[in-house]
Amino acid sequence: MSNKKIIYGFHSITSRIRLDASSVKDVYLDESRNDARMADLLKLIKENDIAFHLSSKDRLDGMIPSSKHQGVIANIFESKQKYVTIEDVLEEVTSEPPLLLILDGVEDPHNLGACFRVADAMGVHAIICPKDSAVGVNATVRKVACGGAESVPFIAVTNIGRTIRTLKDQGLFIIGTDGEAKHNLYQENLKGPIAMVLGSEGKGMRRLTRELCDSLVSIPMFGQVESLNVSVASGICLSEIRRQRSLV
Repeated sequence: MSNKKIIYGFHSITSRIRLDASSVKDVYLDESRNDARMADLLKLIKENDIAFHLSSKDRLDGMIPSSKHQGVIANIFESKQKYVTIEDVLEEVTSEPPLLLILDGVEDPHNLGACFRVADAMGVHAIICPKDSAVGVNATVRKVACGGAESVPFIAVTNIGRTIRTLKDQGLFIIGTDGEAKHNLYQENLKGPIAMVLGSEGKGMRRLTRELCDSLVSIPMFGQVESLNVSVASGICLSEIRRQRSLV
């Protein structure tokens, strides 16, 4: 395929797998390395069902004539995922107030895939996730998303806090979900430009993310279950936003 490229180095390959494992064709690993860093990368490769080859250092040097490859080289294809910038998204949204979903550290690919599916159904204009300490768009995410990972733009950012500040400057109201919030989702005005923030499985939002939110809301719970899966919670929140917007 004409769109095949080569990347190398631990950081580049690890980041690519986390962002979009399906775009990684195969990985070549220095067979003489058995350190913890190589073990972590190999584990990530196997978790995402990516083909790999144990190779000699001489062969790797022949592929990348420099020791900078660190003993790891990958063949990748152009990503099928629609990666865009915040500015791209906000420029394209003209028919209604922007609606963004920020996921602060979701690590389960099934949850991220389900969030993509919900986001597509509720007309979310983009999903924003951190590049680190979170799952990227891999094969499992795409399968669970049932097409949502191709239709909803995905923005992977280095710093969630900085991103939230940028969104505030663009006029978006940042709403976080918190079980201890004093008022609930149904008491919040959700008709304007909004970025809805949900935290990771079990841990919730990080402290700084919570502090940067303009408002915190809880989801009313009427049964015995104490918490909700992040994709279920996002579905409830996004559905209420759409309900309120339909009343305008």
